[in-house]
Amino acid sequence: MTKKNRLQEHYRKTVVPAIMKIKKYTNPFQVPKLEKIVINRGLGDAKDNAQSFAKAVEEIALITGQKPVVTVAKKSVANFKLREGNKIGAKVTLRGNNMYEFLDKLISIALPRVRDFQGISPKSFDGKGNYALGLKEQLVFPEISYEKIDKIRGLDIVIVTSAKNNEDAKLLLEQLGLPFKSK
Repeated sequence: MTKKNRLQEHYRKTVVPAIMKIKKYTNPFQVPKLEKIVINRGLGDAKDNAQSFAKAVEEIALITGQKPVVTVAKKSVANFKLREGNKIGAKVTLRGNNMYEFLDKLISIALPRVRDFQGISPKSFDGKGNYALGLKEQLVFPEISYEKIDKIRGLDIVIVTSAKNNEDAKLLLEQLGLPFKSK
């Protein structure tokens, strides 16, 4: 049996009963859950500089604790000086314990370190219960030291839930502790 994360325990002991009460569910399996978190970083500016590209990929590995998959261009686009097969980004898909560890770190450490933070937008849902969030700099994560970065780069985070609609997904993420902006 793997060791459960603090956020995973919170979900099981607090969030599930709370959502069951709010939504009047009779079965705990009706409660939406987190399925995966995808962290993506486009590295178009670093495509010509192999050292910079490797450093950016290494940062994602440090942040997530998992080796990223390098993404390549599917088509050639002359305007962007892009050829099919060029390395253009990196992504990581987190599931299970790693997913809860990352989300816990995002909620409790990274988001409060964002400059002028007033909460995340409640409008970034896709209609099917998934939430997308973009960070402008990697420095909000404690694993990244200011001296070791060559350039400030952002990353995209997509939280995929089993919720059928935005309302249920928002309820789940609020209960987990994501700080949404109040209107």
